[in-house]
Amino acid sequence: MSLPILPHAITRRRLLVGGTAAMALALAGCDANPKLENLNGLDLSDVDFGADFQLTDHKGQRRTLADFKGSVLLVFFGFTQCPDVCPTALFRATEVKELLGEEGKRIQVAFITIDPERDTPDVLEAYVTAFDPEFVGLYGSLEETQKTARDFKVFYAKVPTGSSYTMDHTALTYVYDAKGKLRLALRHNQTAEEYAEDIRQVLALG
Repeated sequence: MSLPILPHAITRRRLLVGGTAAMALALAGCDANPKLENLNGLDLSDVDFGADFQLTDHKGQRRTLADFKGSVLLVFFGFTQCPDVCPTALFRATEVKELLGEEGKRIQVAFITIDPERDTPDVLEAYVTAFDPEFVGLYGSLEETQKTARDFKVFYAKVPTGSSYTMDHTALTYVYDAKGKLRLALRHNQTAEEYAEDIRQVLALG
């Protein structure tokens, strides 16, 4: 099942998360296997996007989804100069790990920059590890960034701000199970407790 790129974005004044009515409608009728129940986020177990990526981490190592198998992987697209949405998402991930206790150690977070022109490896490393030393920053060329965002149905765009620019972007956190299967999209306006409730179901898959 293919879905269009989400036509919604983030600015510091407006929060348009990817969990729109259109997306929910498109996902209706999908039967997850195994089924995730009473979710706060969106069940993506049966979608055909987000199957893989090929990017470079902040230490210079090429990474694909296979590198993260064995962990429950949280993937978020953003940029280091983001004023509120991105730091909130990463801080929430640290809260979720704490809420999950021992199980939280099975969670890995990957932050994919949509602004590779400014988010150099050193900048990415300083940014993501400030939240958690285990978090991974990922980047690609402009072409790789565009392809990865397209593969994940993520919207992003430059917005001029005087002599510089900011970025509008979709604000979903994607959750993969330990086998590398996409399972969830968590909305930015969910609480850490709601994130933890949903992720517990993914952790229970093994």
